[in-house]
Amino acid sequence: MNKYLEISLEVQEALKAGKPIVALESTIISHGMPYPQNVQTALRVEQTIRENGAIPATIAIIGGKLKAGCTPDEIEYLGQKGQYVIKASRRDLPVLIARKEDGATTVTTTMIIAAMAGIKVFATGGIGGVHRGAQQTFDISADLEELAQTPVMVICAGAKSILDLGLTLEYLETKGVPVIGYGTDELPAFYTRHSGFGVDYRIDTPQELAAAFQAKIDCGLKGAMLVTNPIPEQYSMPKEVIDAAIEQAIHDMDAAGIHGKQCTPFLLAKVKDLTGGDSLAANIQLVLNNARLAAQTAKALCEK
Repeated sequence: MNKYLEISLEVQEALKAGKPIVALESTIISHGMPYPQNVQTALRVEQTIRENGAIPATIAIIGGKLKAGCTPDEIEYLGQKGQYVIKASRRDLPVLIARKEDGATTVTTTMIIAAMAGIKVFATGGIGGVHRGAQQTFDISADLEELAQTPVMVICAGAKSILDLGLTLEYLETKGVPVIGYGTDELPAFYTRHSGFGVDYRIDTPQELAAAFQAKIDCGLKGAMLVTNPIPEQYSMPKEVIDAAIEQAIHDMDAAGIHGKQCTPFLLAKVKDLTGGDSLAANIQLVLNNARLAAQTAKALCEK
């Protein structure tokens, strides 16, 4: 075992017993929502996974240790510390480990640590992707490269709608990452069910998702399988409302000179303000929805 990896006792026992496990990221705790909603949501997501028959494994870096499975106290710590916790991508891991510092794991680092621990299914909110204007800035999330190489099923509500969704899909196609629509032929766009872009395949049951991912593993194909699960209809925001808020948020971000890893937290916070908090409520519901599907799929995968 990697000497820097620390797997909680509950997750260790689940791995030995062949029980279903769902990995969860910690950037959503420290950078995705304000306190205390961040902690409340994280614990609610873990409970949702348990209610659907799987074991949650919230992933983070605490004191330089790669944690696969956080305690409620550790989740509270990450939530209270908030954006003072470093948002950790692949490039940050060696220094954070060496300095024994804390890190909130992105999609990228959650995938890395989940794979190290032997966890195959990961539920998140939305993946990163190609940012608008990337033709000039080359701002492309490391999530896409990780999806191309790390063998984890990632269940999300699509790419964040602050991104260039068309270019994100093109990038994933180039990297050979299958984009699955769960119960839909259209790529969901995080806050809304509709983007106008199609997916590679539509799959309608957790059992079929598990079968497809098992086939990928059996064939020795590297990389992830991306499952895009639309936000429930009753919580979906009108596309024109969210698009207008995103355009204003991008304008404000450019005016403030914000770039790099600070873009996504800034844009999400700005969109929340512009929508009167509706986007935060939608964010919470889509994460819970993804957690339910991830638990059901992890159970089906354990039966293969």
